[in-house]
Amino acid sequence: MIMENPFLIQKYPDLPGSKPVESAVKKARQSGEKIRNNPEERVEAYLDRLEKLVMDPGREQESKQFAGQSRPRALSLLREMLMNKYVRPNKEKMAQGAARVEERAARELGIQAEYGERELEQRGEIAVEDLEKSLDNWISYLSDANEPYPVWFRYYVFRNILELTDYDKDKKEFSKRSAGTTKLFPEKDSGALAYVEDRIEASKDPTKLERLRRAQEVAQTPAELLITRQKAEQFAKLPFAKQYAEGIQQSGEITPEMKKETRGKWVKYQQGTDPTALWASLQNKGTAWCTKGFATAETQLKGGDFYVYYTLDKQGKPAIPRVAIRMQGDQVGEVRGVSDSQQNVEPNMLEIAQEKYHPLPGGDVYDKKSGDVKKLSELEKKTQSGQQLVREDLIFLYELEAPIDSFGYGKHPKIQELRSKRNPIADMPVVFDCEAKQIATSPQEINENTKAFVGPLFPGIFKALSHVEHVYTSFPEGKIKKFSVEIGGRTEEQLEADLEKSKINVSEYARHMMKQKEFTTENKPEQADLVRLKVRDIFSNLESHTTDEIYKKAEELGLELCPAEVGPRLRLDYKDQPLGEWFYIAMKQINDPDGGPGVFRLARSTDGLWLGDLWASPRSAWGPDDELVFRFRK
Repeated sequence: MIMENPFLIQKYPDLPGSKPVESAVKKARQSGEKIRNNPEERVEAYLDRLEKLVMDPGREQESKQFAGQSRPRALSLLREMLMNKYVRPNKEKMAQGAARVEERAARELGIQAEYGERELEQRGEIAVEDLEKSLDNWISYLSDANEPYPVWFRYYVFRNILELTDYDKDKKEFSKRSAGTTKLFPEKDSGALAYVEDRIEASKDPTKLERLRRAQEVAQTPAELLITRQKAEQFAKLPFAKQYAEGIQQSGEITPEMKKETRGKWVKYQQGTDPTALWASLQNKGTAWCTKGFATAETQLKGGDFYVYYTLDKQGKPAIPRVAIRMQGDQVGEVRGVSDSQQNVEPNMLEIAQEKYHPLPGGDVYDKKSGDVKKLSELEKKTQSGQQLVREDLIFLYELEAPIDSFGYGKHPKIQELRSKRNPIADMPVVFDCEAKQIATSPQEINENTKAFVGPLFPGIFKALSHVEHVYTSFPEGKIKKFSVEIGGRTEEQLEADLEKSKINVSEYARHMMKQKEFTTENKPEQADLVRLKVRDIFSNLESHTTDEIYKKAEELGLELCPAEVGPRLRLDYKDQPLGEWFYIAMKQINDPDGGPGVFRLARSTDGLWLGDLWASPRSAWGPDDELVFRFRK
């Protein structure tokens, strides 16, 4: 087993002897693989293990949720380690830094602003959350098995991203991170990454170098800019920060005038054909698509057909790429646009995109995305014209009933942009359909007229708020979900038959748990009143907590563990679960087939509804966004 690209070893000579690599080699040998003690094979064993743990191509791991996506449990654990190392320890410094910036801005406006302990705590929480989202964008992207990058390149990019702040457009460079900085991690530019990969690949592989050069010639690249072996090798030796900056500078631009034009035509690139024409059509055209990389374009055309809608340029030729539809086999794999760096589709291109993707197999699932982006555009126009947003608008914007979907990666930037122009405190009475005085923020403010509560949870809160419809730990993201399910009156065998009849997927581990003596059902039917909480709601912080800590804190709040049968009964009831959502049942653990303490997990993935399980030992760590269902104490 010889590594195809020794680039990492040249960049990081100490990597083959590092502890992570040694651990990977040891595990590979224990499983029967013959790993020779040379740098190439040692690093390749490490990359293989990274791929299995982080990308889980065989789908062997239990999934966990973060950044709104389903990811392997090993990746979620790695994420927690990264957050604890790079983000959370610097909360105090970040709070102070943010406060200094705000105080300076206030003084310049003639306003005296001072920050006490509570204000600093709030700014620290905000800074941590912003940085976590910034890093989550990279974790999600580089761990996505649908992206075309080889594992060595994913490792190389992520190792460097951790050390950099965002791109300075004036200086055209990235700065090194310092402890306590509030600056976000670099913005993800798929096109720039593809540019970097192409040139590194070309520096080591003469065949790839020649193919890239021929493609450049087809794209009529000026002679002085054509790739050569010397240029490729020099590029490969540059620090990643300089490589990525060069890739960003090569992006080109789609001007506002170009974005007004919608006339054009669709071009289909057939699966398995030469990628040169597709690649050449995207160079220096201002897209952030990873298809701008020759290797990426080739990989994507191997997976399926590729459609691009080109609008007219100044000469009246259809040459400006505006919408891309990538097929994965016979299904729509993704729809991308050029609205922003997240690759969202522009509002004026939505109907053109929808007309094309909707008839394609799997295209109808993108209709909600199109509808949500149209609604965002409507709210933007209302805001710009000074119109008042009505209750329905605010419920949509704050995502109180359903998340806003978009075509790009992560959350649509317009959501935060529009929210930043709002005053949530002023919006809450509109959303809750009540007067401001009917919204309590502390236990002392709760009375018989209270319609909503927004604040930290406290012992006895659910009894005190039994008459209150809207309960939030923070607005708008901290909504507490209360619901009921009927339990009892069905045996384990009957429940299993019900699950099969409803065509619900049941993992072997969950099936095993239902057959254990600890899994019991009530003889008579009764109603179980439930509440779904995030770990951050329970503890009012962004830290990880163990199973025992969570269970103990929930008991203090007036909650109790669910009977085990809540898992399958709730699974049968909750059939409209959103795609990509999952949560866990807080229950007394039942041993799984491996003897591990398990709890039930309810999820919906592309292959349907699932009743699964999760290892939940007393000391197992849960992230701040993990969600559990508890029962209200009788």
